Amino acid sequence: MSTSLTPGERQHYIRQMIVPGWGESGQERLKAARVLVIGAGGLGAPVLMYLAAAGVGTIGVADGDFVEISNLHRQVIHGADSLNRPKVASAATRLRQSNPHIEIVEHMFPVNRDNAAELIGQYDLVADCTDNFPTRDAVADACRRARVPLVSGAAQITDGTVTTFMPYRGADHPCFRCLYPKPLDASVTPTCAEIGVVGPVLAVIGGLQAMEAIKEILSLGDSLSGRILVYDALSAKISEFALDKRSGCVCNAVENEATQAEPAFSRP
Repeated sequence: MSTSLTPGERQHYIRQMIVPGWGESGQERLKAARVLVIGAGGLGAPVLMYLAAAGVGTIGVADGDFVEISNLHRQVIHGADSLNRPKVASAATRLRQSNPHIEIVEHMFPVNRDNAAELIGQYDLVADCTDNFPTRDAVADACRRARVPLVSGAAQITDGTVTTFMPYRGADHPCFRCLYPKPLDASVTPTCAEIGVVGPVLAVIGGLQAMEAIKEILSLGDSLSGRILVYDALSAKISEFALDKRSGCVCNAVENEATQAEPAFSRP
């Protein structure tokens, strides 16, 4: 795919290209980017729609589930006409309708430790929009080893969090294992099916994830690496907490456990 913009693309993206620091060169960087969104549910819906609308050239969608009626109050990328369809197929249809200038790659399977590394190796950045810790663990470990930026979001009931993990950038940049040294037991990580979630909370967190992904691609603003944003919908507050690199964490290893290939995006 050529990264040069066509006249149709310039017209499509003109309102964001005039944003300071963006321009045509920034739009070309978005067009060249390959972003993997893991999870096409409540968080994945806004992330996918905004990345597609912004013009990320190649978007991978990974999910092994099918659309159910109980999804529709929050997974706004799907409609009633998509019931019982694979979520990746439903999402891909919507995204192709919204932006014909981009490529959507469907990965109709759950991401786990057996396939995470191979899948993530095909992309420049990953947005974790999953709702279970075994998948989060596998994705975080694969991203750390591959030196791929990971934008992670989570939401339950009326609260949500978002952060970015880029431990390859050095001492001020922790990894997922700095936050969760060991995998969490399922008993302390209930799912939305068990405790519920409010749709607009997912829209807020998913929107933040999409923005953080765009910022990393364009090297705009301040990275969220080393910080966690916490959104409390009922108090209408967003708090920020520092996350430090944990002494003895695997991300402190000199060789970082794997390839030393340069990451796709670098900041000054």
